[in-house]
Amino acid sequence: MAILFWIFLLIIFYTYLGYGIILYVLVKIKEFFVKRKEKLKPLDLPEVTLFITAYNEEKIIEQKMENCRELSYPSELLKIVWVTDGSDDKSVELLSAYTDIKVLHKPGRNGKTAAMNRGMTLVESPIVVFTDANTFLNKEAILEIVYEFTDPKVGCVAGEKRVVSKEKDSATAGEGIYWKYESALKELDYRLYSAVGAAGELFAVRKELYEPMPADTLLDDFILSLKIAQKGYKIAYCSKAYAVETASLNMNEEKKRKVRIAAGGLQSVWRLRSMFNILSYGWLSFQFISHRVLRWTITPFFLLLLLPINFVLALRGDTFYMVALFLQITFYLMAYAGYLFEKKQIKNKFLFIPYYFVFMNVNVLQGFNYLFQNKGKGSWEKAKRE
Repeated sequence: MAILFWIFLLIIFYTYLGYGIILYVLVKIKEFFVKRKEKLKPLDLPEVTLFITAYNEEKIIEQKMENCRELSYPSELLKIVWVTDGSDDKSVELLSAYTDIKVLHKPGRNGKTAAMNRGMTLVESPIVVFTDANTFLNKEAILEIVYEFTDPKVGCVAGEKRVVSKEKDSATAGEGIYWKYESALKELDYRLYSAVGAAGELFAVRKELYEPMPADTLLDDFILSLKIAQKGYKIAYCSKAYAVETASLNMNEEKKRKVRIAAGGLQSVWRLRSMFNILSYGWLSFQFISHRVLRWTITPFFLLLLLPINFVLALRGDTFYMVALFLQITFYLMAYAGYLFEKKQIKNKFLFIPYYFVFMNVNVLQGFNYLFQNKGKGSWEKAKRE
């Protein structure tokens, strides 16, 4: 029993904190011997396609197009493609007012991945930047992404995702805190070898490396970017190119996202299982398992089991296990208090952090059920934003 406790505790620590610490040390050792290279700026800028998949986004189209117009990239080299398959609102009508963009639409809704696969057959630009309709890019985003591609070893570029909340101390603000930590890990991953995946809010690929994905793919951004990495290319992380979106409207809406992402994570782990072979993929395999696989598979279960195991060990009267049990119970009580505060709309960031941590792990467990119930389905209900 004690052995299980320590195994579970070490894996939990490694998943959420230990990997980040080891990653930081490895990066510092590497950069002590190998200095980071400065990015080159291309003499001639390439043509770029800004690719936007949208489902019933009529409320945001005007703002999104304004944001596209503000991007610091030559207009003659920036092609804009919208794929609105399945939309039954006024999206197509509103987009028809913009004569310099390409709009692809068909009535049937087969999901985001199917829309991407269809639209990419008509794209000719050497670099394709994917972004969501409800996110807004900084002016230099496209330019900074293009700079990353001057390295021939880079096949995909992951931009930074920034989540802003109107209520800074609300529980949904935990999403923003999570993404700050996630961004720091991605940057360290890239400095060591390669980022592990990309966020759909903003990422780019070389057109020649795009591979059509099964229509039921839930995390198209992650699968696509890792498939490119499997070919020997790196996923660059570019913090100077970022996408801003608002936090989920409330925790019920955030739950929709987290459960789907958890299910997509499980699906991705299975479809990318060949990456477990560390002899074939080296550092990429180590990063994939440490950064993604553990938190999407066994660690949430270990977190769930650690409490009852700790309880049994504490009954023996060992002071250490009694203190450990007290700390665990205190943490979960803080998380529950954060849940109650969120329900009553009382702001307390100190309690919302443990609440959001527990919330994320519970949603991973629920992701198993989502994946089973929605097998073969590539569309989902969007989470409402602030």
